[in-house]
Amino acid sequence: MSKTPDIVIIGSGMGGACMAYALAPSGANIVILEQGHQLPAHPNNRDARAIFQRGYFRTDELWYDKAGNSFGPGNYYYHGGNTKFYGAVLMRYRAEDFDGVQHLEGTTPVWPFRYDELEPWYQKAEDLFNVRGELGDDPTEPRHSGSYKFPAVPDEPAIAELRARFKKVGLHPASLPLGVDIDRWLSVGKTPWDAFPDARTGKMDAETCALTPALAHDNVRLESGAEVLRLVVGADGRSIAEVEYRQNGELKRMKAKTFVLAAGAVRSTKILLSSSDEGLANRSGAVGRHFMNHNLTALLAYDRKFDNDSVYQKTFSANDFYLDDGAKGPPLGHVQLFGRVTAPVMKANVKWAPEWLLNLWAKHSADILLMSEDLPNPDSRIRLDGDRLVLDWQRSNLKAHDLLRKKMTERLKAAGFQMTLWRPFDRNTTSHQCGTIRIGDDPATAPLDPFGRAFDHPNLFVTDASSLVTSAAVNPSLTVAAMALRTANVVSNW
Repeated sequence: MSKTPDIVIIGSGMGGACMAYALAPSGANIVILEQGHQLPAHPNNRDARAIFQRGYFRTDELWYDKAGNSFGPGNYYYHGGNTKFYGAVLMRYRAEDFDGVQHLEGTTPVWPFRYDELEPWYQKAEDLFNVRGELGDDPTEPRHSGSYKFPAVPDEPAIAELRARFKKVGLHPASLPLGVDIDRWLSVGKTPWDAFPDARTGKMDAETCALTPALAHDNVRLESGAEVLRLVVGADGRSIAEVEYRQNGELKRMKAKTFVLAAGAVRSTKILLSSSDEGLANRSGAVGRHFMNHNLTALLAYDRKFDNDSVYQKTFSANDFYLDDGAKGPPLGHVQLFGRVTAPVMKANVKWAPEWLLNLWAKHSADILLMSEDLPNPDSRIRLDGDRLVLDWQRSNLKAHDLLRKKMTERLKAAGFQMTLWRPFDRNTTSHQCGTIRIGDDPATAPLDPFGRAFDHPNLFVTDASSLVTSAAVNPSLTVAAMALRTANVVSNW
């Protein structure tokens, strides 16, 4: 490879890896700059106490809230980015999510394209990530032009009983579309995959499915430990000429013809804001604004007659309250199973209780994740205070989220669960962050055009979750992958 690449991709998470995968066959000279390194095989990868109680994999990075209080975000820096730890739920946005949705506390904006425009790319992304699933059980399911390559991950016996209980109380449980080879995963260790990092042992993450095949091409190279600091504008005042990064303590610069920013909604924003006084690609003033992160609540339902001996648990969801509240009112959100919440996992948040006591609850409980949309708000933002990254998250749609919790608590009680415990997620769990460099039709209101190209810089593209217009109420990974593949088609023909 020559020293001056054609394309530099910043970040190897879902958006960056999918770009590399799609562009690799073009023969273009591609360099990927990744802040982290490859996640090694290690016993702690399957150790719940190491992951949840000791925070073995968490970085020492600190962000700050608007009051100046520091906190440790739930972000990771490895080949494959945050997908190394994700729950492998690869679900499409519903078609209605692109049209603007009236919620209890506001209306989401219309996307610059509709579902049918992205549908072929959703199909390509599902094929790329070997998604396991089953069509037909979800009443909110959008049109699919194809089918899943593999059948759904099977319910364990206790979860089959739980699915039957959901149906009995009028819910419509549907198999989650999952990126996991369950037999291979369990052959390495009898654990869930949700939040457990994968060293290439069965989870279909960005490294396994997109980055590794991209690197099989001689024209693609990965630079690990490369923390990108800023982008440098060329003499014409428009084109990006160089990227500046730190690697092994040395400050470096790299020129290229095209730059793809895919470092994540927060890190990509920081790079743009650090690159000039007003921030690059920021004619609209929108870079860093419209930060969204799902409203999430863990709901644990207890029934002394329910024997939950499952290992992985996370196989179905319910969207009965996704498009409305069940009575033609505003939508409330999405319901899916957690990966199995065992006593060592619970101990991380209930430090006073011994594990033997928590196990009495865990062995008779079902673990459920409630997810509601966070509406875009220009005052919900990321900004810089000197070297500090400040997250001023203005949460929204909490009334709907509380109604979802109440409705699900009622259904679970009707399904035989006598007690429920619940705990909302806080700023330390920013796993679905998005919206900070969004696409749009108008450069006065959006930094990026509908294909993710910066209006202000014709050779700069953004392909991570920062480009999303809305958060919807489902996991964003597949949408990021589909949009990246769509953008790669534009870059390759540019």
